[in-house]
Amino acid sequence: MNILTAKTDERIETVYFTRDAIVVDLIDGRTISAPLTWYPRLLKATVQERNHWIICGGGYGIHWPDIDEDLSIAGLLRGAPAPNVSKAKITKKIIKHKIQSPCKRSKSSVKKKRVRVH
Repeated sequence: MNILTAKTDERIETVYFTRDAIVVDLIDGRTISAPLTWYPRLLKATVQERNHWIICGGGYGIHWPDIDEDLSIAGLLRGAPAPNVSKAKITKKIIKHKIQSPCKRSKSSVKKKRVRVH
């Protein structure tokens, strides 16, 4: 029994921008586009900064060194916008707190506070 499977190569071939979107052509012929509003650093970047990108991650990622932005093909295919700044700040505070206080506290001395992060 022969089963035909489509070969896909999700590596990046080229990246370009329209007035309001990022467009990524993949080696297998597919094209992905996403609104620039999903990626604030790219939205605020100059044309020169946007056009200065490099392929990284074995062909599965894009890096903009001038604005320190990275996108993955997996994220673009999922339709995942960049996380918002407030969530990033919360994560940094949590990591900083854990690094500064490596001692374990007893469960009774810790007030449980649930923070919902999307």
